Amino acid sequence: MIKMKDVHKKYKNGVSALNGIDIHIEKGEFVYIVGPSGAGKSTFIKLIYREEKASKGSVVINDIDLGTLKEKEVPLLRRDVGVIFQDFRLLNKLTVYENIAYALEVIEESPKHIRTRVMEVLDLVGLKHKARFLPDELSGGEQQRVAIARAIVNNPIIVIADEPTGNLDPDTSWDIMQTFEEINTRGTTIIMATHSKELVNTIKKRVIAIEGGVIVRDEDRGEYGYEA
Repeated sequence: MIKMKDVHKKYKNGVSALNGIDIHIEKGEFVYIVGPSGAGKSTFIKLIYREEKASKGSVVINDIDLGTLKEKEVPLLRRDVGVIFQDFRLLNKLTVYENIAYALEVIEESPKHIRTRVMEVLDLVGLKHKARFLPDELSGGEQQRVAIARAIVNNPIIVIADEPTGNLDPDTSWDIMQTFEEINTRGTTIIMATHSKELVNTIKKRVIAIEGGVIVRDEDRGEYGYEA
């Protein structure tokens, strides 16, 4: 599913973000990526959806070598990789329905399929009743649910979540985590970068800890391991 071998990433300003990453993530896993700020977590997940390219080594997603992927092929990769950001990144002038539908319109799905699929994912995240609302009419937790729905509407094989509960209150964070668990039980691989000690230590999953651009710990049902 996801294989990294001797992956290094050095930016043009001379900063080495990753220094020899070797990892294998199987289909259907739920993995937390943890570590202090500046450890290389964001670079790690950006490599998976080809926001960044490795300076050295190989990144293979579902048998596709991202190092040899042509720029015009990147959008095809991203149909299989849904990404959820801490700041939601919704289009404020579009309704909830339209924000999600847009992800299908750009790949020219039929209007009938779009209607059916958008309502399916809105049902999954518990927001069918808010389909016609604008983002600024929603709470932070509801906006994050819309972002999740948009990320999964294409039925991706991988969902990457970058600090998805970072801007949410504790109760809302637990609700969002339940949504991720439901998505995971349906077979989608979840990779979540997080600073939430409580979530990681309570909802036990595989934990990959990165420090100084290297993996220092990889544990099944691991602990957060840092001060919150």
